This record gives sequence, C-alpha cells and structure tokens, in this order.
Amino acid sequence: MKKIYTLMAAVLCLMAVGCKQQTANKAATDMKYRPLGATGLEVSEISIGCGGFEKLDSAASLELMTMALDSGMNYIDIYDCTPKTRSNIGYALQGRRDEMIIQGHIGTIYKDGQHCRTRDVEECKASFQDLLDRLHTDHIEVGMIHITDSHEEWEAIQNSPFLDYVFQLKKEGKIKHIGLSSHNAEVALRAVKSGWVEVLMFSLNPAFDQLRGGAIPWDKGAMENLQGGIDPVRVELYDYCATHNIAVTVMKTFGGGGRLLDEKTSPLGRAFTPEQCIAYCLAKPCISTCILGIDNLDELKRDLHWIHATDEEKNFTNEESRNSNLDNQKSKTESGCTYCNHCSPCTVGIPIARVNELLDKAEHDGLSAELQAQYDALSHHAGECTHCGACMSRCPFGVDIPKRMDAAKAKFGR
Repeated sequence: MKKIYTLMAAVLCLMAVGCKQQTANKAATDMKYRPLGATGLEVSEISIGCGGFEKLDSAASLELMTMALDSGMNYIDIYDCTPKTRSNIGYALQGRRDEMIIQGHIGTIYKDGQHCRTRDVEECKASFQDLLDRLHTDHIEVGMIHITDSHEEWEAIQNSPFLDYVFQLKKEGKIKHIGLSSHNAEVALRAVKSGWVEVLMFSLNPAFDQLRGGAIPWDKGAMENLQGGIDPVRVELYDYCATHNIAVTVMKTFGGGGRLLDEKTSPLGRAFTPEQCIAYCLAKPCISTCILGIDNLDELKRDLHWIHATDEEKNFTNEESRNSNLDNQKSKTESGCTYCNHCSPCTVGIPIARVNELLDKAEHDGLSAELQAQYDALSHHAGECTHCGACMSRCPFGVDIPKRMDAAKAKFGR
C-alpha cells in the first residue's frame, strides 16, 4: 500500500510540474491565449502546422519546436502521417510534451510512399498507434477525423465502425476530445450540429469566406469566381460554433501555400500580410487558434511578429487595400459587410457586424419574429449610434456604417 501511495504522489508531482511549466511559459511570453471551445483547454492564438517537419532533419526540428514553445505556442496540428514528420515532431517534443496540446488526425495512413486517407478501422488503428509511438506519448488532446469534404463522406461515417473506433479512443483516454476537419461549409455545419464534434478544423481566410455553400477551394473555377461578401452558410456555421461553444481551429490561414501573401497568386488580386490574415480570422468569436504552415525558422520568426504587431499592422483598411477590396468584391447583400468585425470596437458598444448581419437577413428574407428577438437580445442597438465615424476608418470594404445603423433602427424599431 505504501508503494501505491508513493507512486500516486510521484504522478501528482509530475502533473504539478507540467502545469507549473505551462504556466511559467505563458507568463514568460506576450502570446495571447483563447479557450478551445468547451474543452477546458487554452490555446495560443497562433499555432504550428506539421508540414515543415518533413523537410527538416531532427536537429532543425528541435530548433524550430524550441523557438515555437519558448514563444508561447502550445498547439500543433499533425495531419501528416509520414514517418519522418511524426518522428521529427516526437524528437523535438521530448522533455516538453506537457507544454504542447496535440491535434492529431485519425484516418490517415502512410501507404506506398505517400500520405493517404482511409476509413478502414484496422488501418486507422495501426496508424494511430504509430502516431503515439513516434510522439513518445500515450494520448493526444484532440483526435481529428481527417478531411470530410462531401455530404456522401459525412453520411458514410455515421453509425460506422470507423466512428465507433473514434468514440472508443475517447473512452480509453487515448484522445481527450473529438474533432473533424473539413473545407466544405455545408458539411462542417452538419458536423457541428451532430452534438459530438468538439473541435472543428476549417479552412478560413478572406478569400475562402467568399466561396459559396458547399464549394471547396479546389473545385473547378471556385477560386476564379468569388462572388464577394461572406457566404451565408459560413455565417451560420461561425454563429453556431460561437453560440454552442464549439472550437474552430483555422487551416489555410494564408490561403493555402501562402497564396494570399503574394499579389500574383492572391485570389483577391492583392497581397495580404500574415498579420492581416490572422487578424481577419481571429476577429470571429468562434476561432480558437490559427494553424500556420511553417517550413523554417525564418517563417516562424515572421509569423511570431503577430505577438507584438500593432493595430495598424493587423488592419487592412488603408486606402490602397480598401480600393482593392472594393474593386474585387461585389457583395450579394446591400451592405457589402462581411461581418469581419474589423470595425470594432464601437465607441458606444454596438455589435456592428451582428447588427449588419441581422439587417441583411431582414432585408433579404423579411423581418421575422425570430430575427426581431435576436436583435432585441443584443446588449446595444443601432439607435444608439452617434455617427462618430470611428468604425468607418477601420472598415476594409467601405461600408457606410452610420447609414446602415440608421436603416437597422428603422427596421427593428430601436
């Protein structure tokens, strides 16, 4: 019995050391943290993707991970199942595993020399155990169902042995929380409404928000025919996640391969900075962290500038960018508002983006009792607008916000 108590004390001591280490790291950095939905975990606003580790050796992997951890990053996505990637990350995390929250993917296998997706349970079991072994751990915090992009795929995993296996992993404590990754807003919305998805990994940035309905970035012509204004399905998705405390971890923050960072490849016809892309995503209340594809130390240093970036660096509302946005976006709504929240904070507390969203819905579909109730429940209303114009200086789309507040007051009565 004495041995048992001694062992329990040792375990509790190790847990306490881990907690103190995480607290010390947070205290030593200016990184900001956000709740990971209802999981009870707190994650850094920017986090690290795994793709670069396949290109590095073990020494360079350790150097990259050390800088990330020392800077306050505490979240990593591991979708890549190639042995080198997993082994490099495991090597780099040795001795500091407790400082990193791991989002690992279920349904990926390394086959015939390449990364593949699978729903075969036996293949998934072998690959997941390989992940744990190479990471030198017995669990991960988030078990992410790998890429579900079509309604057919979503239907196929319902009541399937694959999904049973995911639930089993959680029951056994090998994953603490269940997630799902998708690039399709319609499928993602179905997933978060299922009741069992705790973390959604979703592709989000200023360009992808203009994809319509179930379109995904690599659909033929999808990125060449952006229609302007945020897609209504995405608005519903983000609202649902925010109101139901479901975490969203962002992939493709820079447009996939950094397309948004280069004017020549940007679907919006202009280059964004990393700070602007990150700020765009984090403006949405459902977002927990932006996962960044980082290939080397220089890219990590570039992205870590976010920690100390000024409001001006995060803002893309200068005249050049505003004109570019207006030229490249033709909103389907009257307002042209994308509900990005860059207009905030309002000097009198009006939730401007939410008011614009409700007004757009009322103008498009008619004022319903439900919309009126949602508007009435707001802490401040459009009628309180003082026309100070502070919001106008920050709007990237040139929306006449005071005019919209007047319209909302007329529509909703206050």
